[in-house]
Amino acid sequence: MPKLCILTGAGMSAESGLKTFRDSDGLWEEYDVMTVASIDGWYKNPQLVLEFYNARRRQLLTAKPNAGHKGLADLEKYFEVQVITQNIDNLHEQAGSSNVLHLHGELTKACSSEDSSLVYDIGYNDIKWGDKCAKGAQLRPFIVWFGEAVPAFSDAVELIQDADAFAVIGSSLNVYPAAGLVNYVPKNVPIFLIDPKEVAAPGFRKVEFIKETAGVGVDILKDRLFDLFGTK
Repeated sequence: MPKLCILTGAGMSAESGLKTFRDSDGLWEEYDVMTVASIDGWYKNPQLVLEFYNARRRQLLTAKPNAGHKGLADLEKYFEVQVITQNIDNLHEQAGSSNVLHLHGELTKACSSEDSSLVYDIGYNDIKWGDKCAKGAQLRPFIVWFGEAVPAFSDAVELIQDADAFAVIGSSLNVYPAAGLVNYVPKNVPIFLIDPKEVAAPGFRKVEFIKETAGVGVDILKDRLFDLFGTK
C-alpha cells in the first residue's frame, strides 16, 4: 500500500472542543503560554503548571474524536498511514489510528522531573505536588515544553522521508522544529495542506491547499489520494 504521512496540529482537535493558544494571542485557556508551557514556567511555578495540565486532562476526558480524526483512521483501509502529531491529546488513538507519533508528548502520561526516561501511564488522573517517581523526584507532565529538545524529531524525519504522500492538517507551521518537517518531504512527493485559515507554506515546494476544517478536508484529501494512487 502507498505510504501516507500526516502532520497534525491544534486545528485537528479544534472541532473536538480543545482550544489552541494560537487562536487567542498567546493565551491558552486564559494563561500566558510561556507560564504554563515552557521549562522556565515549570521552574518558576511547578504547582501552577501541574494544575493547568490537570485541568487539560479533565477536559480531554470528555472530548471525542471528530470527523477528521475518524477519516484518517479510515484511510488505513487503503494506505499505510503514519500520523505525526504536535497535539498532546489521544484523539487520534481514540478514533482508531494505529500509528501515531507524538512530537510534543502525551497528556495521559507523567515522567520524572529528573529522568525523562521514567514515564508512567496515568490516564486522566491528576498529578499532585508531592507525587514522586521511582527515584524520588517530583512527577511532571510528559510534555515537551518550549525551551526543551524534541526527542521524537529524528523519528519523524525518517517517517517523512519514506512517504509517498504527505499532508499537513490544522498546523500553523509556526512552531519549530515541527514546522521544519516539511523540508524533509522527498522531492516529487505530493504535499497537501488542510486548514480553513491562511497558512504560510514553504515557497520552494508545490503545495495543494484544501481550505477546509479537518472534518471536511480529510474527505477531500481521500478523493485526491484515490485519484493519485488509483486506490478504492
